[in-house]
Order: sequence, then C-alpha cells, then structure tokens
Amino acid sequence: MPFAKLFRSRWAALLWAGGILWTAVDVADSNGTSDVTTNRVDATGEPVNDVDLSVLASAIKD
Repeated sequence: MPFAKLFRSRWAALLWAGGILWTAVDVADSNGTSDVTTNRVDATGEPVNDVDLSVLASAIKD
C-alpha cells in the first residue's frame, strides 16, 4: 500500500502506526532480562573476569 494512500484515512494511519509500535515493543522486549555481568564469555566461550578485562585494557593503552 503506497504511503500517500495510507494517510488519506485516519483509521488506516492509526492502524499502521499501531503496528509499527507493536513491532518495536516486540523486538525490543525479545532480548529478555539477563544479567550481562554474569554471562560474560570471550570468542571461544571461556568465561571472562575483571582481571582479564583489566589486562586487556592495559595492553590496548600501551
């Protein structure tokens, strides 16, 4: 449906906007709530702790 035709009707525009908002809420909520700090792993799947991150940060600074 072309956008010009869509916005000729208030109800069609309202339904379209509702669909956009519904999609945004659905996509934003799909990640769920998880504690990121407890699930940190590197590319190989090994757990990462704060000591590893500080070593990496100091290596990048140098």
